[in-house]
Order: sequence, then structure tokens, then C-alpha cells
Amino acid sequence: MDPIVECVPNISEGRDRRVIDAVADAVRSVDGVRLLDVDPGRATNRTVYTFVGPPEAVKEAAFRLVRTTQSLVDMRTHQGEHPRQGATDVCPLVPVRDCTLADCAAWARQLGRRIGDELGIPVYLYGEAASSEPRRLLANVRAGEYEGLPSKLAAGRMPPDFGPSTWNETVARAGATQVGARAFLVAYNVTLNTRDRKKANDIAFAIRESGRAKRTSYPDGEIVRHPDGTAVKIPGRLKGVAAVGWYIEEYGAAQVSVNITDHHVTPVHTVFDTVEEEAAKRGLRVTGSELVGLVPLDAMLAAGRHYLRKAGKTAGVSEAELVHTAVRSLGLADVRPFDASKSIIEYAIRDRSRSLVEKTCRGFADELASDSPAPGGGSVAALSGALGCALVAMVGALTHGRAGQEDDWSAMEELGVRAQAAKDWFLDAVDRDTDAFNRLMDALRIKARTPAETAAKDAAVAAATRGAIDVPLQVLERCRESLALVEAALGRGNPNALSDVGVAAALLQAGAEGAAMNVLINLGGVKEAAWAKETAGRVDAITGDLRRAADAVVEKVRRQLAGAAAAPADC
Repeated sequence: MDPIVECVPNISEGRDRRVIDAVADAVRSVDGVRLLDVDPGRATNRTVYTFVGPPEAVKEAAFRLVRTTQSLVDMRTHQGEHPRQGATDVCPLVPVRDCTLADCAAWARQLGRRIGDELGIPVYLYGEAASSEPRRLLANVRAGEYEGLPSKLAAGRMPPDFGPSTWNETVARAGATQVGARAFLVAYNVTLNTRDRKKANDIAFAIRESGRAKRTSYPDGEIVRHPDGTAVKIPGRLKGVAAVGWYIEEYGAAQVSVNITDHHVTPVHTVFDTVEEEAAKRGLRVTGSELVGLVPLDAMLAAGRHYLRKAGKTAGVSEAELVHTAVRSLGLADVRPFDASKSIIEYAIRDRSRSLVEKTCRGFADELASDSPAPGGGSVAALSGALGCALVAMVGALTHGRAGQEDDWSAMEELGVRAQAAKDWFLDAVDRDTDAFNRLMDALRIKARTPAETAAKDAAVAAATRGAIDVPLQVLERCRESLALVEAALGRGNPNALSDVGVAAALLQAGAEGAAMNVLINLGGVKEAAWAKETAGRVDAITGDLRRAADAVVEKVRRQLAGAAAAPADC
């Protein structure tokens, strides 16, 4: 797959719709780039744009955004709640797929140089792209904000990495732009039932990693200092969290505004719960929260599991249910509407229009029954695996919380979580199998008139054939792995779902048989005889093992069902 990069520039305009839309149009003008989100804030007077695409296209879109903003925003008249140093204040690149932070840092340097050279804007590199360790922190680079920029440039104590280092008319209008590379940052605001900005700021000091200066008394006592004059700091509660309190007039409420630099270290739900605890200490309540820009799916799934477990419910539920639980528990729809399809990055970049798994059952069956060669048996094999794992997850959910099986609850929850993950993997494979087949058909249609073109076509066909083999081979292997989940459900699952366990085993066996046949039919097009023979042997071994195991499960289920049918009824 081609690399995919996310860019999340913030501009210093959040009120003038004409400017906001013009900047969005500049991004949309670049082929290959998808503008996922435009999030203006009136009180902060700041708009966050989120777009994704291949690196070169994203760099071009980012440059056009900076150029357009430069022409429309005059920093000499800008006022807003958020710290800022330029018309395009920050412009970070974030790796999404098949690229690294180091790649994004290199692309950020290229982008920063172009902005400085062609637009005459001072550019500071930060994050992974920083030119020195102190510049890694955005707060260090942006210290003094726009108002302090003239003296900063004049003193020469922090010259920009690119662009002019002197104050002139262009710089006075545009300020400076911070270009960087970073991991996915979650921008998140928690709303309080107060207008008091000081109380929100007090909570921000309590939770943020950098903490607060120690005072002789709070909130207005003297700052306690070390012998060298620096303030004694009291660390905050949460690692990788920056926070500030502010008042948002359009909501009529104060917020704790948070940047989470690594949501795996400090999850979104931990931030929410911690703010709730700190608010309660101060006699306040949390009344909702909001995401600024996009959030990774795994952050939402983690929140959903967390709140289900807090409620004594199983976390072995569907992805959709986990997201719904996260939205409700975090109050993400309480401050303003929340649309998961636009706010979760994996959903926003997904092309649902071409996805088989997004169809109805009838739509999928009708597509399957058409004269198109794809989808075919490979996609059906993957769907069989998904349905088998869905039944296992159901058994786990029906067992967790069942009176008399308390000793099995934990194991059945874990079973449900694993089965849900396997189900989602198989559903993804439904589309991947069809895509692999279509790529093979495209390769076979390549016209070859010269020896060089023939060689290129042969290489393309060989690569596509391997792809058409790889997906069903993975499905076959995953069916074998997933049968262990069925065996666990048979041993400890709710006995009233016994027949569902048997059906799950039969579906996984059907999926495995179908996947095996799709591997074998494509092996006929492989020229490496030794590899083809080895793969065919591997398929036979896996299929044989799975048949024996699935047959054993089905036989046990039949015996238990027959015994239950023969038992005398209660009178």
C-alpha cells in the first residue's frame, strides 16, 4: 500500500466563514487529498483542518493552505483564547499508514523550507522534525506568542529554521509558522458546570504532566523557588498531557482543554475520569466533552471497554457497541453533535461505497449471484469465518453475567473480546479477497507489445497472483486459530447456546475449505514450482487438522443435544 500521511494545520481564524471556507478550498484543490474535518472555534478564534493523502499531495495541500491563510489573515488584528504565533500557527504531519515518524520529519523539513523560501514566513521546526532538543516542545518554540515575535527575532535568541529572521511587513502580517512531525495527538476539551476560568485552570494544573508552581498558599500565595530562582514544581497527575483552562462564551461554560500526546500512555477515558475527580473536589461537575479534530479508533474502543467493565458488563461486544458506549460515557454528544463516521480517523478515510461488508445481506447475496467473477468463493469463505466468530462472541456475551456461572465470567469476557477481533479481521478479509482478485484481473489485462512490456506484465501478474493466494491462505490459518475459541465456548459457554457453538464450528470449517480451494486454484498460476508445492502441502496439513478438530466439536455438540432431547421433561 502507498504511504498515507495526516496533516492537522491550525489557522488563527475561527469566526470569518469566508476565510475558513477559502482555506478549505485550497486543500480540496489538490488531487489525492481528502479533507476530513474543518473545526472552527469562535472563542479560540482558531480553526483546525484535518486532511490525509500520499506524502507529496499532502505537502502540496499544506503549502497551499499556508499561502491562502497568509493572504487572508492579518495577525496584527488577531485576538483569541488559544496560544498562537502565526496566521498558520502549527502544521504537523502525522504518520497514518506505511510510513514512520522519521519519514514525516523529513517531509516536514521539506515543507518548512518551501514555506520559508517561497512565502517569506519564518518557520520553526518542532516535534520529531526539530533542529535541536529544546525545539521539540511546541511551547518552547511558541513562547512569547505573536506579540513576542519581534523581540525574539531582533534578539536573535531563537532564529527560525527557515525564512526571514528579521521583522518586516510580511512577517508582521503572517507571524511565524510551526511545522513539525508528531505521533497522533488527541485534542480534547472537557466542559464544566461553571463559567469560572480560574477553576478550570486549577484543574488543568492538577492533571497536566508539567503540573504547577508550588505556592505558599493557593491560589494567590507567593511562588516557592529553588536557590537558583527557578520555581519549585508540583507534578500533575497525567503523563503526556498538556492542559489549560478557558471560558468558551458560545457554550456559556469553562472547559479544561487537553492535548494528549500519547493516548496509549494516558487514554482519553483516563483524562475524562481524572477531570471528573478533580472537579468533584472543587464542588463542580463535568457536563460533557468534545474532540477537536479526529480521534483514533483504538482510543474509542478502549474507552468503550473501560466503561462497560465499570458497569459490570462484558467488553466482548461489537465495535459499534463499544463506540456507542464511549460516546455516551464521555458525553461527546452533549456539547455538540458527534458523528463517528467523520470524527474517527479510520472511519473517515474508509471508502464505504465500494465495501462489500457495508451491503445488506440481500445486497451482498445479489452481488454474489451476478455475472461478475468477484466477489466469489474467497469472500464467502471469509464471511463464513466472520459469522462463526460472531456466534462465539454471542455465546461469550450470553455467559457473562449468567447466574450460576460466575467463575466463567472473566474467561467468557476474554473469549468475547478475542472473537469480536477475529470477526472484524474476517470482515476486512471479505473486501481484501475481492480487491486481490481484481488486481490480478487488472494485471492480466495489461497490454504487452515489446519484450520489456511483456516482462513488466509477467512481474505484475506474478505479484498479483501471490496477493490472490495470500488472502485466502491467511483466512485458512485464521479459521484454524479461531476454532480454539469455539472449543473454549463448548467447554464453558452458556449451555442454552450449545447449538450455536456447533454452528460456529461448522461455519469455520466451511470457511477453511473455501479458502483452501481458493489458494489451490491460484497456485496453478505460480511459476515457482517448489514454493507452490510447499504451499499446497501447508494447505493440506492445515485443512486436515481443522477438519478433525471441527468434526470433534460438532460430534460433542450433537451428543449433548441428543442427551438433552432424551432427558425426561420436568412435570
